[in-house]
Amino acid sequence: MSAPAHRGAEAAPPAGAQRLLAGIRRDGRPLTLDEHLRRWGAAPVVRGARGRQAFRADAAASGLTGRGGGGFPLARKLEAVAERGGKRLVVANGVEGEPPSGKDAVLLAYAPHLVVDGAVLAAQAVGAAEAVMAVGRTCREQVAAAVAERRRAGRDAGVALRVVVVPDGFVAGEETALVRFLDGGPALPTFGARPFARGVGGEPTLVQNVETLAQLALVARFGPGWFRSVGTPAEPGSALVTLSGAVREPGVYEVALGTPLGALLERAGGATSELAALLVGGYFGSWISAEAGSAAPLSAAGLAPLGAAPGARAIVALPASACGLHETARVVRWLAGESAGQCGPCVHGLDAIAGDLEDLARAREPSGALRSLRRRLGLVAGRGACRHPDGAVRLAASALDVFAEEVGLHVRGRCSGRGGEAVLPLPKRPLRGVR
Repeated sequence: MSAPAHRGAEAAPPAGAQRLLAGIRRDGRPLTLDEHLRRWGAAPVVRGARGRQAFRADAAASGLTGRGGGGFPLARKLEAVAERGGKRLVVANGVEGEPPSGKDAVLLAYAPHLVVDGAVLAAQAVGAAEAVMAVGRTCREQVAAAVAERRRAGRDAGVALRVVVVPDGFVAGEETALVRFLDGGPALPTFGARPFARGVGGEPTLVQNVETLAQLALVARFGPGWFRSVGTPAEPGSALVTLSGAVREPGVYEVALGTPLGALLERAGGATSELAALLVGGYFGSWISAEAGSAAPLSAAGLAPLGAAPGARAIVALPASACGLHETARVVRWLAGESAGQCGPCVHGLDAIAGDLEDLARAREPSGALRSLRRRLGLVAGRGACRHPDGAVRLAASALDVFAEEVGLHVRGRCSGRGGEAVLPLPKRPLRGVR
């Protein structure tokens, strides 16, 4: 695509992996619109059928995938919405229900205009006249102020912007839950057609994570080649990572995809004590051993051999002094309480799995609890109305694998960990420190 029709950015592209967080203020205040424009220049405007097609082609060439956890190629979602008729809509998903994740909150708090740029560009690319900024309560003020600032400056680029506060809840950020909420219902997942086919008001709807949209805003300015200059050939670009647990400097970091997890821990000042394991991908993620995880790249391909996936890139370092079974039992019990309550595998299955984990962790008839747990994990997996039970099952199954030695001790009525202060956060404790 020719530069005048697409880019026109006045600012120099950032070098290295520090991109989304480049130039942000360190005093806790978001960039104003003027500061945003001085740092990034004005966002391009996508006009006409040919311009929209060329923009979507650049999105495809960049290899940008969703940063909310699913990792779906953005360009395919743009095409799926664009090719349908009707009143299309874009929803910027900033609902971060994952307790150990704080990346979206950091992005919205420090660089809201970059997210809004991406939402407006996505709307232009699919032919939508409106973009909804769906956020949690803690981010509403910054996003609403950014939208109002743009409106006063006349920089809405022909796309109506609306801010909607979504109730707290682990499943509230699932794309069909957002659609249901915007249609006046509860923020709970639904069944049937995906939003790109039948979304808000029955119209084609693009629901996209806010980090993905912010990345899109940079691709629009600097092009797919620049975007691919970091990361791996198969998984290009940078990503925001939330590091917590037994690390010296917990917070949100921006790194190139493919960076070894051990290097990420070093970015966070290193471990505060000997580590037993890493929880990768949040509470729908997997435990991996600290030893194996240290050399594993932060990428889908790099983590797959360990039975893990990046997810929303929330990583928790578990110290050897903690009990992985106790920690997993706490989280699965919480996940059971966060169920949408719409199917048996969630309502009954997760409650029973949480009970088995608790019995095993507390050595209450542990042999029977272990047998029951293994059986129930096989019965629940793949049978839920949404992905909630599958995520909880994945976490529990990985605990049995990674903490196999600990499981053996518990079956014999012993525990190598203290089982004292909890490591995994419940409920959400926002990690707002930018690193």
